[in-house]
Amino acid sequence: MNTRNIYMWLRYVMSFIFLWAFADKTFGLGVATLSENAWISGGSPTSGFLLNATRGPLVEFFQGLANHGIVDWVFMLGLLGIGVGLLMRKYIKWSAVAGIVMMLLMYLATFPPENNPLIDDHIIYILVFALLAIDHRSS
Repeated sequence: MNTRNIYMWLRYVMSFIFLWAFADKTFGLGVATLSENAWISGGSPTSGFLLNATRGPLVEFFQGLANHGIVDWVFMLGLLGIGVGLLMRKYIKWSAVAGIVMMLLMYLATFPPENNPLIDDHIIYILVFALLAIDHRSS
C-alpha cells in the first residue's frame, strides 16, 4: 500500500467517525445516543458530554456551555462539515482545521486524560488531522 492510499483511507475513516457521530446524535440510532435523546427528539447532542465527562481546571467553563442551542448547532454542523468535507475531498484543509479545533476543545474539556498524563485519543485525532491538512493533495 502506498502513501497515497494510506491518506485516502485515513480520510475515509475520519469521515466515517464524524458522519456516524452526526447521524447517531441526530437520529438516536442507539449506539451512543438513545432515540429519546436524539437531537430531532429535542435532546441536546452536547449536554451529556459537557455535564458528565468534563473535568479538570476548565470544568466550570465547559459545563456552563451545556444546554445552549447555539453550542449544539455549532457542534453538529462541525461534525457534519468535517465528515462531508473529508469524504468528498473538498476543503480538506478547512475540515482538518475544524477537526483540530474540535478535538482540542474536547481534550481541554477532559484534561487531564484518565489513562495517561498527557496523551489521549483526541491528541491522536489532532495528529491525523494535521497529517491530512499538510499533505491533502496526496489523498
